[in-house]
Amino acid sequence: MYILIGIVVLVALYAVVIYNGLVKSRQMAEEAWSGIDVQLKRRADLIPNLIETVKGYAAHEKSTLEEVIELRNRAQAVPAGDVAGRAEAEGLLGQALGKLFALAESYPDLKASQNFSELQASLETIESEIQMARRYYNGAARDLNVKVESFPSNLVAGQFGFAKRDYFEITDEADRAVPAVKF
Repeated sequence: MYILIGIVVLVALYAVVIYNGLVKSRQMAEEAWSGIDVQLKRRADLIPNLIETVKGYAAHEKSTLEEVIELRNRAQAVPAGDVAGRAEAEGLLGQALGKLFALAESYPDLKASQNFSELQASLETIESEIQMARRYYNGAARDLNVKVESFPSNLVAGQFGFAKRDYFEITDEADRAVPAVKF
């Protein structure tokens, strides 16, 4: 009888350990997503200043500027928990920002502008931080997903409603393409 009680207690303790591990992994994934969200917000806050600076130099390039603004607003409108939707919207915004910087190449006065240079440097720093935050989030999501799918933790995960997390990844195949270098 004592052996049976001991086995039940050990199984219960093991289930508690698994549950706590799942909770920790879920919290790490949520914290990691928060880090991405903070960096994306910083970038979104910087974009209007960048647009206004470019507007002063390139008034006739209105369509490119409007596209960046529209994509920024679309990215901001994606619900906080929609990782795949946010990744897609942010990818499109990144492409539009690339067009904006290509546009700046056509305006030597704009490139020489102290304000534009500072904004561009800030944006590059933020882009780097987004990449680091994205790698951290994807690692945390991977760890949670492994626990949610692995036996026996999947039994506990299923009972308590733990679910897999989407990865924050590139959805546009053009972004994955290796750039062609020509001399």
